[in-house]
Amino acid sequence: MTTLSPARSDASPLESDDALIEFGRAQRSRQLARWDWTGLLAALFAAVAIAAVFLPSHRSLSLTALGVSVACYAVASRVQFEFAGGYVIPTQVVFVAMWFLLPPRTLPLVVCCSLLLGAAPELVRRRMPLERLALNVVASWHSVGPAAVLFLLAARPPAWRDAPIYAAALAAQLGLDLTAAYLVTRPVIRIRLVDQVRAVAPAYAVDVLLAPLGLLVAFPAYDRPWALLLVLPVLALFATFARERQRRIDNALELSTAYRGTAMLLGDVIEADDAYTGSHSRDVVDLVLAVSDRFGLVPHDRRRAEFAALLHDIGKVKVPAPIINKPGPLDAAEWKLMKTHTIVGEQMLEQIGGLLGDVGRIVRSCHERWDGSGYPDGLAGDRIPLIARIVCACDAWSAMTTDRPYRKARSRADAAAELRASAGTHFDPAVVETLVDVLDV
Repeated sequence: MTTLSPARSDASPLESDDALIEFGRAQRSRQLARWDWTGLLAALFAAVAIAAVFLPSHRSLSLTALGVSVACYAVASRVQFEFAGGYVIPTQVVFVAMWFLLPPRTLPLVVCCSLLLGAAPELVRRRMPLERLALNVVASWHSVGPAAVLFLLAARPPAWRDAPIYAAALAAQLGLDLTAAYLVTRPVIRIRLVDQVRAVAPAYAVDVLLAPLGLLVAFPAYDRPWALLLVLPVLALFATFARERQRRIDNALELSTAYRGTAMLLGDVIEADDAYTGSHSRDVVDLVLAVSDRFGLVPHDRRRAEFAALLHDIGKVKVPAPIINKPGPLDAAEWKLMKTHTIVGEQMLEQIGGLLGDVGRIVRSCHERWDGSGYPDGLAGDRIPLIARIVCACDAWSAMTTDRPYRKARSRADAAAELRASAGTHFDPAVVETLVDVLDV
């Protein structure tokens, strides 16, 4: 199953995985952002789970089966594979076996109690506010679907001939889990249902893959509940993988923070060397990110676009200040020297390497033109990286609407007209159209 952390209302579905993971970690130790829907769904689940216990029983409840099921499910719920926005817990291998060890009418209540038991260590260590237990209750909704299907169609020992019924139970589980997660998440984050499906698809894939293993365990465990304990070594293996994944994520987050810190430091260097260039670069960042989101850039490319916007003029620190601040047109020699700043910028960032080295190749192309008349390589059209095309147009807008040493800022209307007039020659027409739409001019 998957557990999502309700996020802030201004979160973007295109934020990087790193940012979502960092935010999700912080959210798990905070109070709920919104209680209304979460409280309502938790209360409704409690009513359904308790009412289900009083339904007619197809078989007696074995205390041994109950104890083993609760213990194994609680242990499984402690194994968490972190991903953007939440985490996957491999409870499916235990849950499917529980379909047959316990009367279906008891499944929702037993699953909920097991999840609460699994969360107890976090409460004892004060890593989680008490009220966040409501999310565990809401997460238990996934158990209602299989319980209903099995109660109506297959409250009997496991049998391969009932595979279609088990598939229907699994589909009901995923459908209810998705619905509950969406109802909790939607009030606090602007997310479409299709985006929610995309976000939880990896977790549901894990559930589907683990379900057959749970069914295999159910055959020996049906008459011998202690056999369910055979899943504990598998859960221990999952826990090892989960810890290793968390270490890799921690390292990736540290590296991402280092890259961002380096980029910001270089931005400060630009600003210290030339206040106009520094503030101009920071202004370009916001525009580039807005346009990038309209183009649907994936998180990794969005991060590259952010750094390219911030550092596209980094090479100007090697250009003499008298040329940068000259109050009139540059002569041929000065202009030739000025044109080297993109190559210098690429070289500076390549020395850092990693993500910023990759950004350096984009910085090199930020002054190319759509018609091939730009510099330094004379690239044209789609041969220019999309991010460089976005930075180029946003850079031009910021330059036109800002006071320069040799002229006053142009009005927004004049700048927009210039962008449109240069679409297809200087700028990518699609980028200009998107930028003007973002600026609403």
